[in-house]
Amino acid sequence: MLSEVRFEGVHKIFGTETAVEDLNLRVNAGEFLVLVGPSGCGKTTTLRMLAGLERPSYGRILIGDKLVNNVSPRFRDVAMVFQSYALYPHMNVYDNLAFGMRARGAAGSVIAQRVKETAEVLGLAQLMKRRPSELSGGQRQRVALGRALIRQPQVFLMDEPLSNLDAGLRVQMRAELSRLHERFRVTTLYVTHDQVEAMTMGDRIAVMNSGRLQQVDAPETLYDNPANIFVAGFIGSPRMNFVRGSLTMTRGVAAVEFLGVTTPLSSRAKLTAEAADGAVTVGLRPEDLMWRRAAPPESTLTLSAEVDVVEPMGHEAYVTAVCAGETVTSRFPPRSGVRTRDRIELALNPARLHLFDARSGNTILQRPVAGGAELPRSVGEARVDESEEGRSERQREPHTRSAQSRAEEIS
Repeated sequence: MLSEVRFEGVHKIFGTETAVEDLNLRVNAGEFLVLVGPSGCGKTTTLRMLAGLERPSYGRILIGDKLVNNVSPRFRDVAMVFQSYALYPHMNVYDNLAFGMRARGAAGSVIAQRVKETAEVLGLAQLMKRRPSELSGGQRQRVALGRALIRQPQVFLMDEPLSNLDAGLRVQMRAELSRLHERFRVTTLYVTHDQVEAMTMGDRIAVMNSGRLQQVDAPETLYDNPANIFVAGFIGSPRMNFVRGSLTMTRGVAAVEFLGVTTPLSSRAKLTAEAADGAVTVGLRPEDLMWRRAAPPESTLTLSAEVDVVEPMGHEAYVTAVCAGETVTSRFPPRSGVRTRDRIELALNPARLHLFDARSGNTILQRPVAGGAELPRSVGEARVDESEEGRSERQREPHTRSAQSRAEEIS
């Protein structure tokens, strides 16, 4: 049975430090949600609270309709894959896969059938007698995934499971994880700091920073309509360029000045209530800032710049240039012949501008998207009104067991 997951006003405080602050998030049943953000942003703490390895200081966590704040990890019906493979070195692949079911008293015939099915799905059928020391990194990670999958849990938790693999194996395992999710459709929370994993794997992405949820959206929406400067700069490689600008309103027509040029905003673009005449931060994606010679007709703005650094990448080149006193990065076609200190012309489609309030960092520009909706939405999900039951739980709860002992209950 597929179960949704809800965080309602969840805080986690360690001493005087707040690791997670007022988290309101709904993970739909069967969804693959990626939690992404820099180190220390609270994403792993969020996962550990859902698993039962940490208790929330305030707020409520629900799996389906069941409040699990005080439920032991072993009774939450979640399975977790850690950054380390956490395999038993003295056991072969078969016994590692079967361990969790044996610990729960499953019948031998059921265990054998589940192990066989899981091994076939993960390509482990020929490796059943090997021990972890005889496996490659990718094979060990598949065993760790299999040990979690074999339980058929309500919720599947992954904490940077691919971080120990080399680049080639990471690409392969991303594809395998996506195929597994399509097959089993288990509600999944996946923690990573790698935005490539987030963009390629997630049905939705939740971006966190300093313990707070910044934005939750589909990957394409998150990329095209970031809610604030942090999300805009974190999602995308090379990162978005941010330059100083000025917004003016004349007879209801908005125009923005930046990098020595002025352009009216598209008639389809809408400004938020936060928008006002004065200083703004203008965001430019490197792929939207193109070499004039290779730019499409809609790139009508032309900027003059001097090349500072050229980084050939094979299929393209990153060119960092100085334009009107600001440093910007753009994407060039390969073998363009552009060199350091060359004078170049860059072209930009005005419809691809991003505008942010200079003080708050929030977006002030809303673009229409497919289906007629206007995004970005407000940060995260709507705040959940606290009931008397919820308020009664806004108190510290002592840890009665160590995190290590709780982790063993999930295995």
